[in-house]
Amino acid sequence: MPSVLSRTTPIRILFICHGNICRSTMAQFVMQDLVNKAGLADDFFIDSAATSREEIGMPADLRTVKKLKKEGIPSLKHRAKQVKIDDYNDFDYLICMDDKNIRNLTRILGEDTDGKFHKLLEYTDGNFGLPASQTPDIADPWYTGNFDITFDQVMMGCKGLLKTLLGNNQ
Repeated sequence: MPSVLSRTTPIRILFICHGNICRSTMAQFVMQDLVNKAGLADDFFIDSAATSREEIGMPADLRTVKKLKKEGIPSLKHRAKQVKIDDYNDFDYLICMDDKNIRNLTRILGEDTDGKFHKLLEYTDGNFGLPASQTPDIADPWYTGNFDITFDQVMMGCKGLLKTLLGNNQ
């Protein structure tokens, strides 16, 4: 994969989970922080969305915001929204947190003919080269209550994704 720095347009990443208040929002803010700290903010457009309508209009979960603050990562202004049909053409990568997100994304957007659907943990060192169907899911802290584990998984995935996009995955 060529380096993002050789592109003339920003890499567009949409992080996706069920409600867009915990995992995908956390991934959006973590990835934005990573690219900002790398001086690459102009090379990326990063957003997040839900596969469900349950939380539309809601802000990021307060436990997500609290965990990010503890880790020194700014929370951006956010209102949950659902994936829309145009997102397939508008984004280069549609990064899901689990298998169910991919199934729901396929139901909403149709088949992934351009290979844009991925799970975030595909990009961790232990999972390079594995198809999404063999990659672990990111734990949903809405159900587990453990935002520490989710944060660790999101951070590993985002660091791996950035490394891959920069062409440093050798």
